[in-house]
Amino acid sequence: MVHFVGAGCGAADLITLRGKKLLEEADVIIYAGSLVNAELLKYAREGCRIYNSAHMTLDEVIGEIKKAEEKGETTVRLHTGDPSIFGAIREQMDALDRLSVSYDVCPGVSSFCGAAAALKAEFTLPDVSQTVILTRMEGRTPVPEKEKISSLAAHRATMVIFLSAGMLKKLSEELISGGYSEDTPAAIVYKASWEDEKTVRGTVGTLSEMAEKNGIKKTALILVGDFLGESYALSKLYAPDFSTEFREARQ
Repeated sequence: MVHFVGAGCGAADLITLRGKKLLEEADVIIYAGSLVNAELLKYAREGCRIYNSAHMTLDEVIGEIKKAEEKGETTVRLHTGDPSIFGAIREQMDALDRLSVSYDVCPGVSSFCGAAAALKAEFTLPDVSQTVILTRMEGRTPVPEKEKISSLAAHRATMVIFLSAGMLKKLSEELISGGYSEDTPAAIVYKASWEDEKTVRGTVGTLSEMAEKNGIKKTALILVGDFLGESYALSKLYAPDFSTEFREARQ
């Protein structure tokens, strides 16, 4: 059996209880060493074989899983954040399907949630934005034409941009050409929830300067939108003149 486990956004105690239990019981752990906090490996039992997938190809990862299956062992494939977001798990699951290997997925706290917590921000504010776009800049991995940053920016919704900290000058240009103004609030969150977490606030037009000034080149999320500003409407849910299933409106 293979368990794809979300490691959470960084801090070792932000993994789910289920994820921790699976780590403690695993015979083999294959973890994404470029991003997963190595502190999580302390949950592994004595004798567990541990592999860093940052040094492995897809075939090598599947090869180790296959060896474990042949021995009747359990494998945890430990991914950063939640495995469903930029986790490259589909190709692994398809490979396991071809081998008739059973697997399941244990969700985790994504880094975009950790970033909001670090900023003490709410992505979905009434009268500001009710949509969150999770995306990335095009680099060595292309994006579909309709999902270019400039196209998505036309919505002026809340945007969280992964895997793009090294391309911030270009990112600013794309955001502005698409529809955000230069003075739209923006933030960079470096290593959300880690001990060396860093948050920097500024604007879309100053993203590159913000990163350079703070020595941020990778392992950071870019957050863009007026949700980082001061103006918003109060929620109807708690308004005294708003009826719900549980509370009558008060005049």
